[in-house]
Amino acid sequence: MANSITTIAGSLCGTTPTSPYIESAAGIKAGGSTGLTAITISLCFLLSILISPLVKLVPIYATAPALLYIACLMIEHLAEINWHELTEAIPAALTLMMIPFTFSIADGIGFGIISYSILKFCCGKSKNIHPMMWVLCVVFVLFFMTRTV
Repeated sequence: MANSITTIAGSLCGTTPTSPYIESAAGIKAGGSTGLTAITISLCFLLSILISPLVKLVPIYATAPALLYIACLMIEHLAEINWHELTEAIPAALTLMMIPFTFSIADGIGFGIISYSILKFCCGKSKNIHPMMWVLCVVFVLFFMTRTV
């Protein structure tokens, strides 16, 4: 519930909706399970507003190691993917590849959502797609189109 509320609140503030889950997962993996870890992280994020201009000095390619670490944390879920069903496997592989290539977890997930929806539609399996996935697909397509213009 806390992740859901944080995702909605973060989205309204303009942050990527994928970040609350990652921070929570890292906090839980480090031993925090009461919510105090999330509160501590949020206070640190608030304090980081003061030094945010310094962050712009760090080149974008310097974030690649952190993104690769997150990708390693996500790899444990690869065993749950049905690799024999290509309409499931290709979007998963694309998502994993696009995260480090675009230096953005959100962009990688966006490519995965778009490819998943298109592949399912082209293979005649569009009835298996939840309507929210179509909404996300359209949002990401518009996002990528407006970002390139």
